[in-house]
Amino acid sequence: MPTARPIKGEPDVRFSQREASTSEHSISSMASNNSICVDENFKVSKHAENSLKVMETYFQQQQLTDVILVAGTKRIPAHRLVLSAGSEYFAAMFTSSLRESGQNEIELMGVDGDALWALVQYCYTGCIELREDSVETMLGTACLLQLSAVVKACCHFLIKQLHPSNCLGIRMFADTQGCALLLSVAHAYTMDHFMEVIRNQEFLSLSANEVAKLLESEDVNVPSEETIFHALMTWLQHDSENRSKDASKLLSYVKLPLLSPAFIADHIESNEIFKDQRAAQDLVMEALKYHLLPERRPLLQSGRTRPRKATVGLLLAVGGMDANNKGATSIDAFSLRDSAWSHLVDINGRRLQFGAAVVEKKLLVVGGREGLKTLNTVECFEFSSQIWNTLPPMNTHRHGLGVAVLEGPLYAVGGHDGWSFLNTVERWDPAARQWSYVAPMSTQRSTVGVAVLNNKLYAVGGRDGSSCLRTVECYDPHTNKWTSCAPMSQKRGGVGVGVVNGYLYALGGHDASASNPSASRFDCVERYDPKTDTWTMVAPMSAARDAVGVCVLGDRLLAVGGYDGQQYLTLVEAYDPHLNKWQEVAPLKMGRAGPCVVVKNSIGKPQSV
Repeated sequence: MPTARPIKGEPDVRFSQREASTSEHSISSMASNNSICVDENFKVSKHAENSLKVMETYFQQQQLTDVILVAGTKRIPAHRLVLSAGSEYFAAMFTSSLRESGQNEIELMGVDGDALWALVQYCYTGCIELREDSVETMLGTACLLQLSAVVKACCHFLIKQLHPSNCLGIRMFADTQGCALLLSVAHAYTMDHFMEVIRNQEFLSLSANEVAKLLESEDVNVPSEETIFHALMTWLQHDSENRSKDASKLLSYVKLPLLSPAFIADHIESNEIFKDQRAAQDLVMEALKYHLLPERRPLLQSGRTRPRKATVGLLLAVGGMDANNKGATSIDAFSLRDSAWSHLVDINGRRLQFGAAVVEKKLLVVGGREGLKTLNTVECFEFSSQIWNTLPPMNTHRHGLGVAVLEGPLYAVGGHDGWSFLNTVERWDPAARQWSYVAPMSTQRSTVGVAVLNNKLYAVGGRDGSSCLRTVECYDPHTNKWTSCAPMSQKRGGVGVGVVNGYLYALGGHDASASNPSASRFDCVERYDPKTDTWTMVAPMSAARDAVGVCVLGDRLLAVGGYDGQQYLTLVEAYDPHLNKWQEVAPLKMGRAGPCVVVKNSIGKPQSV
């Protein structure tokens, strides 16, 4: 009698004669005892996996197949059940009333045979090999067959392959396939590496519409708008005969008003490609008007006057008072492109109520106080070498001063010398490397807001010892004279000031005085129009605060940190003068009250040291 063989895929279970007898006796005993109830679950490990392996064997040997897939010259016998279980596309085809549900042979038009074979095999094995020379074909076929796991794997494979020489092609391919993740990553890569991308053949082979999509992006990572223009010219000159018809349209995506008049005259106005194109000349005229009529700039605002995120530089939050009341030593940098803060460098030592500004691509930290000691020292940070140096000290010790750069020199305005409030002003000449006094203000001012508007220096609010001030005065460096301006509607000590689109803004502050030391802090914001010498209230900030850092980043005014009477704030918000609205942006890493400056730096993220 032949020996029984176990069925493939099931456990090999064998009993001896004695075991069988004992088993029968046990079962009989259990059955006779009605008080005993036996429940038992039996499971074979990897049953589903083993079954699928058997089906794969049938697939390889072309046994029990019930459908033939045809792609080009490739004929692939397969099993409808396995295909339907692995692919939503085949499930819909075979379980519906479609004609293909009853056909024994189905032709898939426009499908690569090798890719189809690999993906059908994947339905049996759950494995697939991805290769650089075929991954795009595999991804396109997997999208058709709705094999989401394979689509995801192909996308991640292509993401790892991104390079300046291929990112444009991968980006367009992802767009045509509807692969949102790959499109997003490839687009971000293209924007980040734009300077390298434009040096590759893919860029020169783009259509005019694709070039337009790149040039109009606000996220493109370039050091200046001149780079955008040069990229356009490279593309146009690659095939000028056929591409000149698109020159004016593409030139409209270059922000010409942000280019210098000399650059416009030398590279655009007389350029042969644009010379006979009326639309291009209109764009040139628009840009020149923006430069020649600065008083009309508020009326000439458009998308072409808004700087790209990468060209506005970095906003630096420099030192200031923090929660430990000893003074923050860190300088953190905010990138508008990344919408994030990162640590740049530390100040040498702790100082409070100092001034900070950028002079000749160097950061100067001026005066302030260290504990109870008022300083006149000046520290200079070289962005290129990442090194701190010491510059000659001011003639007067000052904390609570305001600083600003006007036509090259740096001005240190007012403050307190440890004994009295100051109205004196001194100027740092970077060429002569020395400080000298200029005409004093008419009023002593500490915690004063200082800004430059229309080539004049403005001193706004502050404290004079007895109370906070609403008065404002401006300095003309050519006459060396201060003149009074219309006062603000609100007394403001510790006021933040900034200039955007030809207007001066005064933000927050407090109204503490010697007789009333309990300060009320303000969220209100006023705007000064130098043409009419008037102040107007605009939208308030979201929180009342003084000692707020203020600067312009692009075409928006940023209010950074400050003190609300209870705590030092991490709050950062941006004011859009066109919409008269404030919007929160990425908060500081820690609460602080201190100055902020904008740095026009080279392309890339700030380097930590």
